[in-house]
Parts: sequence; structure tokens; C-alpha cells
Amino acid sequence: MSEVKLAASVRTKFGKGAARAIRRDGQVPAVVYGHGSESAHVTLPAHDLALALRTPNVLLSLDVEGKTELAIPKAVQRDAIKGFLIHVDLLLVRSGEKVTVEIPVQTEGELAAGGNLLEHVLGTLSIEAEATHLPEAVTVSVEGLEAGASILAKDIALPKGSTLVTDADAVVIQVLAAQAEEPAAEGESTEGAEA
Repeated sequence: MSEVKLAASVRTKFGKGAARAIRRDGQVPAVVYGHGSESAHVTLPAHDLALALRTPNVLLSLDVEGKTELAIPKAVQRDAIKGFLIHVDLLLVRSGEKVTVEIPVQTEGELAAGGNLLEHVLGTLSIEAEATHLPEAVTVSVEGLEAGASILAKDIALPKGSTLVTDADAVVIQVLAAQAEEPAAEGESTEGAEA
């Protein structure tokens, strides 16, 4: 995983009005916390941050007034309608430190013939990994799976250096049989028989 470098400015004004003004200037208000230090209120460039957040569990290298800090996103608030960034909480991390994160589960391959359906019971897995080597996702093969088959969390091969936090017996993916057409309603079938 590569680091994304962002320049951060310390925030001195707070409240809704100040946050709106920050967003109008192309910035996003953020809070950086962790390691027992006091929370730092900063602003980050909105466009660069939005691009960085496209990568799950991105490692951010923040330049805060000449001091470089490593952080990962912990909470991201977006506008419900337009989707732009409203606020971000960032967790400070150090090289070699273990953190718990959610990683997306992706599938590859084709199910067995027969019109079966693939259900993602869990869209993400909770894992513990080194903060500077967080995996972006985990890929699971569903090649040839039949109806009734399921894949448990413990069956998924995790990237090197990662350990599973999600319950090992949790169903992540299952294959459902295709639904048959509903039979005609009783009233319809008796009318046809009488005629």
C-alpha cells in the first residue's frame, strides 16, 4: 500500500458556519487523534482527500505545519444527496503498529450452472494488520459453487501479516437456489377447470 501525502492546516475556527466556510474554500474539516495525544483540528484539501479515500484503508502522510504524521481514516461523513465530504476523523498510526480495519470482500469466478444466486452475507471482514501494510480488499473464488454452498470467514485466505477479527464461523458468502415461479392462485385454477 502506498502513502498519500496531504498538506494539512491547523484549524482555529469551529462550528457550523466555520465548517461551511472551510468547505467553500475547497477544504474539508478533520480531526486527527490517537497515541494519547490531544486531538488536532485540521483542514485538508477536499479534492486530494476525496481521491485518496477511493482506496479503502488508505495510509495518509499528513504534513501538519512541518511535522509529518501517518494516519488512516476512521470515520468519513459525506453529504447524503451530493456526496461531497463534510468531515473526516483520522487515527494516528506508527510503522509496525497493528490496527483493526474493515476490508471489502470481492468475488471472482462463475457459479455452477442452474441460475443460482450469490448472496454476500458480509460485505467486509474485520482484520488486524500492520498500519503501514493494510490490504485494500480480499478476493474469494466462487468458481463452480452449487446451491447450498457457503464460505465462512475462516475459509478465506488473508493477506500475509493479517489476522481475522471477525467471528471465524461467520458466513461471508452463500449460494442460493434460483426461485421457481409461483404457482397460479387457487381461484384462477378452479375457474379454468370448470369452464
